Amino acid sequence: MLLTRRVLIASGAAALLARPGMAGEPRWYQNRAYAADGADVVAYFGLEPGANGVAGSDKFVTEWNGAKWRFSSAENQAAFEANPQKYAPAFGGYCAWAVSQGYTAHGDKDAWTVHQGRLYLNYNKSVRQRWLGDVPGNVSKGDANWPTVLGG
Repeated sequence: MLLTRRVLIASGAAALLARPGMAGEPRWYQNRAYAADGADVVAYFGLEPGANGVAGSDKFVTEWNGAKWRFSSAENQAAFEANPQKYAPAFGGYCAWAVSQGYTAHGDKDAWTVHQGRLYLNYNKSVRQRWLGDVPGNVSKGDANWPTVLGG
């Protein structure tokens, strides 16, 4: 009986911690109900590398592809609405490094890279440094894993 209980507890803990292939992951990572942690995804394309993301405002919100997106200005909102595929983060805003490794983790609005006109978010700035070690290779691996890493 005691062994069975330990096995069940260990199995339950493993199931809770497992992220790869989890069924039901949303297409866009959303924190506090907004894609990209509420950051203005258009603003990244004008920032210096390493700068923190720009917070969006509740004044400038649009819905696209099942998610709510915030912007810091009406101009940025209009730019996104005109071409959302250009500005929406790759891999649904999940950590690009994680997707390249075959699993999902949340993306941090302050750990980002724009590479060849595409926005990538990472879990944190430390993980971003790993990502930067081989951006083309990581993009290739991430593209191969996306969107199957979402499961379901």
